[in-house]
Amino acid sequence: MIDSSAIIHPDAKLAADVKIGPWTIIGPDVEIGEGCVIASHVVLKGPTKIGRHNRIYQFSTIGEDTPDLKYKGEPTRLVIGDNNIIREGVTIHRGTIQDRSETTIGDNNLLMAYVHVGHDSVIGNNCILVNNTALAGHVHIGDWAILSGFTLVHQFCKIGAHSFSGMGSAIGKDVPAYIMVNGSPAEAKNINVEGLRRRGFSKDEIALLSKAYKIIYRRGLTLDEALAELNPFVNDSPALQVLIDSLNASTRGIVR
Repeated sequence: MIDSSAIIHPDAKLAADVKIGPWTIIGPDVEIGEGCVIASHVVLKGPTKIGRHNRIYQFSTIGEDTPDLKYKGEPTRLVIGDNNIIREGVTIHRGTIQDRSETTIGDNNLLMAYVHVGHDSVIGNNCILVNNTALAGHVHIGDWAILSGFTLVHQFCKIGAHSFSGMGSAIGKDVPAYIMVNGSPAEAKNINVEGLRRRGFSKDEIALLSKAYKIIYRRGLTLDEALAELNPFVNDSPALQVLIDSLNASTRGIVR
């Protein structure tokens, strides 16, 4: 189950059934949970903790030091959850002490070929990052977000739950939950209606979120004015509360 050409540091901790391909290198302070499959030519550096049933494809580099010039070799971490697919050539850097000291990836995510996840970023659950998507440091991605190919996300941006970016989007501000964006610089286009349908949102919930979108983006209101109009509807919809929470959490201003 572990190829004879793999180089595994004696301090690494691997579950008994982990599969390791040829010419893969696993350093100290790396922990890999049960059911994981690590392909050939992968580099895993630590401190990194990888959960259960993850699959990492060839030529990925996981848990490397960040190139951030403020980083001076401090002990920082990468934590990856369960059931993630990390495709060819993905790079994921550990955190920095200037932020969380940790880069975090949740469960059930798909990171396609050549995705980059910068230091201190946080990816939730059930996200898809399509080929060549790049996250700068300190980026937060909410659950069920989909970033299409060649999406670029500026440092400290927040991408809300169930949001969607078109291919080649350059995101420099926060994307609220449920919003579809596209372009360079990215602009808001609509609610992610098709994505919400696929995930079981009701027609009433989608209609209310579409109404909220028009209040935020089509009425010429400030964000504070839009929030004041939305607040009376919050008790009727937990889904709307997610949108409002993402608006209140914005620190860079939202994509318009």
